[in-house]
Amino acid sequence: MSKKFFITTPIYYVNSVPHIGHAYTTIALDILARYKRQKGLDVHFLTGTDEHGANIEKSACAQGVTPKEWTDNVSAQYKEMWKALNISYDDFIRTTDAKHEHVVQAIFEKLLKQGDIYKGSYSGNYCLSCEQYYDESEMLEGGLCPVHKRPLTEVHEETYFFKLSKYQDALLKFYADHPDFLSPKYRANEIINFVKGGLRDLSVTRTKVKWGVPVVSDPAHTVYVWFDALINYVSATGLGTLLCEDKAEHEEQLKKIGAQSFEDFWPANLHMVGKEIFRFHSVIWPAMLMALGLPLPTKVFAHGWWTVEGEKMSKTLGNVVNPVELADKYGVDPVRAFLFREVPFGQDGDFSMQSFKNRYNSDLANNIGNLLSRTLNMAAKNVGYLPAEAAAQSATHKRALEVEKAIDGHYDELAFDKVLENIYGFAGELNKLVDEKKPWELAKTDKEAAAAVLLELVCGLRFIAQWIAPFMPGIAQEMQRRLAPGKIEKYAPLFPRLEDK
Repeated sequence: MSKKFFITTPIYYVNSVPHIGHAYTTIALDILARYKRQKGLDVHFLTGTDEHGANIEKSACAQGVTPKEWTDNVSAQYKEMWKALNISYDDFIRTTDAKHEHVVQAIFEKLLKQGDIYKGSYSGNYCLSCEQYYDESEMLEGGLCPVHKRPLTEVHEETYFFKLSKYQDALLKFYADHPDFLSPKYRANEIINFVKGGLRDLSVTRTKVKWGVPVVSDPAHTVYVWFDALINYVSATGLGTLLCEDKAEHEEQLKKIGAQSFEDFWPANLHMVGKEIFRFHSVIWPAMLMALGLPLPTKVFAHGWWTVEGEKMSKTLGNVVNPVELADKYGVDPVRAFLFREVPFGQDGDFSMQSFKNRYNSDLANNIGNLLSRTLNMAAKNVGYLPAEAAAQSATHKRALEVEKAIDGHYDELAFDKVLENIYGFAGELNKLVDEKKPWELAKTDKEAAAAVLLELVCGLRFIAQWIAPFMPGIAQEMQRRLAPGKIEKYAPLFPRLEDK
């Protein structure tokens, strides 16, 4: 069996319900997964939920339910959202799954035995929301958390440490030898400088947090939520067969995910994350893998955040965008496409309904939708049917192959905005061709020439239908149906214009 093209979202923390930020990461990976499948790769797309830690206990207690009841409920909401947003994931891991917890425990004991984990005590400033310690250089003025802008809590406890400092030089060498690992490139220096500044050993257990994976050799401790969560990428893909005593269970797991061994998946081709968790995935996780003697992922890509009308999303402001509600109102495909056209992927973006409507009308209704409608209407009058091969050697066909090559290059860079820019630009060129050639007038004097123009347009539209499929799978399928060989029917507009009320 050949190695799978293995890509992951982060596993999402279930202390609250999913929102557009979670959807952004997941749709991005879904677009990549669909594109790679088009290219014939055997894709394995992993997502899931992170379900341990003090914040989960706190959220569950506030609602009068057990942590397990809480995590079951919120994890199910993620699955419902991914279904509504047409996410084509292959596996969904939960950190409360037995197959995951066994691997976390086995990894902990292995690293303890080989000396990469040791027992000590810790005093530090801790953010309960981040579930992370911060040193003085990272704190904001007044001892505030740099992410949540809230006072940090001073914590003193017995803990086990992971020897993160041991891997400082190895990490810096890896970054230098693999320049594409830290992506996009403009985020690399932040990580490199952090590591050069000196790594401190990482506290990886808690004695005051009961909702977590217990340490087998010292059950008074539970595994730190981040150390637990990062392991999902290997627990979901069969590492348990190499580490755990229960071989039969993990071999059964491999069968379920269509693999013969862990090496069918690992190393991962891409970890897609938000910029706020870049450090965990590009420093701590690689060091853990080095300690385990496992190869590192090919790339970790950190994208930016979304604001709403210039404001940070928050429940207090009441501006949290629910992508499912948006999709219910305007269609899931236009929402998916908008998120990746509005801003260069990797940078921060701002969501507004006005910009959504503007993009919808200009890119979809006036451009692709208009092109499809006018082409099919004119073809119905002047050709009557669509052949299997439409203008295969035409100038439009040659131009489409040039555009496709550019699109492939932009996918390599995860530049989804540029992929769409090329697709919409090509549709614009075809609309311009209609305006210049005026096939409706040409048909009055030269029906054959008019038919040739229309078949060029059909050829171009078939390329567009294929290209937009990763972004708008439902719309692409409908376009392909309308452009299929045979008799032309009368159709409703693909993208009805959105009017300002």
